[in-house]
Amino acid sequence: MLGREPRLRLPEDRRAYLLALARDRYERGAEAVLRDRTGGTGPVRERRVKDDEYDHVTQVTLGDTTVRAGHGAILTDLEWAFRVLTPVDELVTRAVAPRDRDHVDRSSARWVLSERRSKETWSAVTAYRHSPDPEHRHFVLDVLGCYRLTQSSRRNSYEKETADLLVAWAAEGEDDPGVLAEVLRALGEVEHREAEAVGLRHAGHPDPRVRAQVPCLLLGWDGTRPTLGAAARTALLELAGDEHGRVRAVTGGALAAAHDQSPGVTDAVVALLRDPVADVRACTVEAAADGTDGTAAVADALVALLDADDLGTRLNAAYGLLRRNDPRTGEAIARVGSHTRPGYEHDHRLSALWSWEWNNRDAGRRDDRQA
Repeated sequence: MLGREPRLRLPEDRRAYLLALARDRYERGAEAVLRDRTGGTGPVRERRVKDDEYDHVTQVTLGDTTVRAGHGAILTDLEWAFRVLTPVDELVTRAVAPRDRDHVDRSSARWVLSERRSKETWSAVTAYRHSPDPEHRHFVLDVLGCYRLTQSSRRNSYEKETADLLVAWAAEGEDDPGVLAEVLRALGEVEHREAEAVGLRHAGHPDPRVRAQVPCLLLGWDGTRPTLGAAARTALLELAGDEHGRVRAVTGGALAAAHDQSPGVTDAVVALLRDPVADVRACTVEAAADGTDGTAAVADALVALLDADDLGTRLNAAYGLLRRNDPRTGEAIARVGSHTRPGYEHDHRLSALWSWEWNNRDAGRRDDRQA
C-alpha cells in the first residue's frame, strides 16, 4: 500500500497522521481498540495465528468482530519507510514485549535494526548482550543473524566483529543455557580461530541444547572436506555416547562427514547408524551418504538402513552405497522403490540413482550385443 518511496510521495501531514494512528493503536493494545469499535463489554477470545509465511500475531475477537494485534510491527515499518530513526532502545522494547520469538513486532524490529548499518546502531544493539533479561540477549543474536544473511552485499557486514563478539560472549559464561546454545550455533556459522577451543570448553555442559551445538565447532576444513584434530576427535567420540538423542544425532553427522577411517571413528559411525533413535540414524546416514571412505563396516550399516520407514534414510543409504561403488548398489536402488516422488522432483540422490540404473542398463545391452 505504501509503494516506493512513500516519504517523497505522501505529504508530511499524512505521514504524521499514519504514524500517530499506528502509535495510538500500539500503545492502547488490540483489545482496547476492539472494545471501542464494538462497544462490547464481554470476554474476548484470543488466538495466535500466522501473519505471513514465518511470523505470528495475536487475533482478538469480540462478538462478530475480529482485529489483529501487531501494531508494533506496523509502527516500526512506517517509521522505517518514512526514514524516522527510532531509538534502538525503543525498537528492542517493542521486539521483546510479546515474549514470542515468532511475533511480527519482533521480526519487524529485527529487520529494521539489521538494515541500519551504522556503528552507533551496532554498538547499541550488541550492548544488550549484557542485559539481565534473556529475551534481550536472544534478540541480539536474532539481529546478528540478519546481519550475517546480508553480509555479502553490504559494506558494513560486521563479520569479524560478530565472530569476535560471539567468542567473547561464550567465554564470559552465559548463564542461560538456551541463549548459550544460540551463541554457539551462531559461532558455528562464522569463521574464527577460537571456535574449536570454545567447542571443547562446552562439550561437557550439563544442558543437551548446548552440547548439541558443540560438534559443528569441532570440525576443521582442509579446503575440500571436514577434518578432525586429535582433541576434537576425542571430544566427539565422547559425545557419540551421549544420553541425549539430539546430541548423538548431531555428533553422528559430524563424525560421518569427517570420517578419517580411524578405527574409533569407524566404530562410532557404525554404532550411530544402528542407533535405536531414528533421528540419530537419519542425521548420521545423511552425512555418511556423501562419504567415500570405503569402510566395509560402514557400507554394511548402510545396507541395513534400506528397510527404514523414512524415505530420506533409505535414499541416503542407497546413495551412499552408490558413491562407494558398492556391488549391492543395484539391490539398494530396487529397495528404495519408485524414483517418481512428489516433492523429490529435483532431488540429487534420486537423479543419481536413476543415472546409475540407466548407465548399467546400457552396459547390459552392450554386453548382450557383443555376446
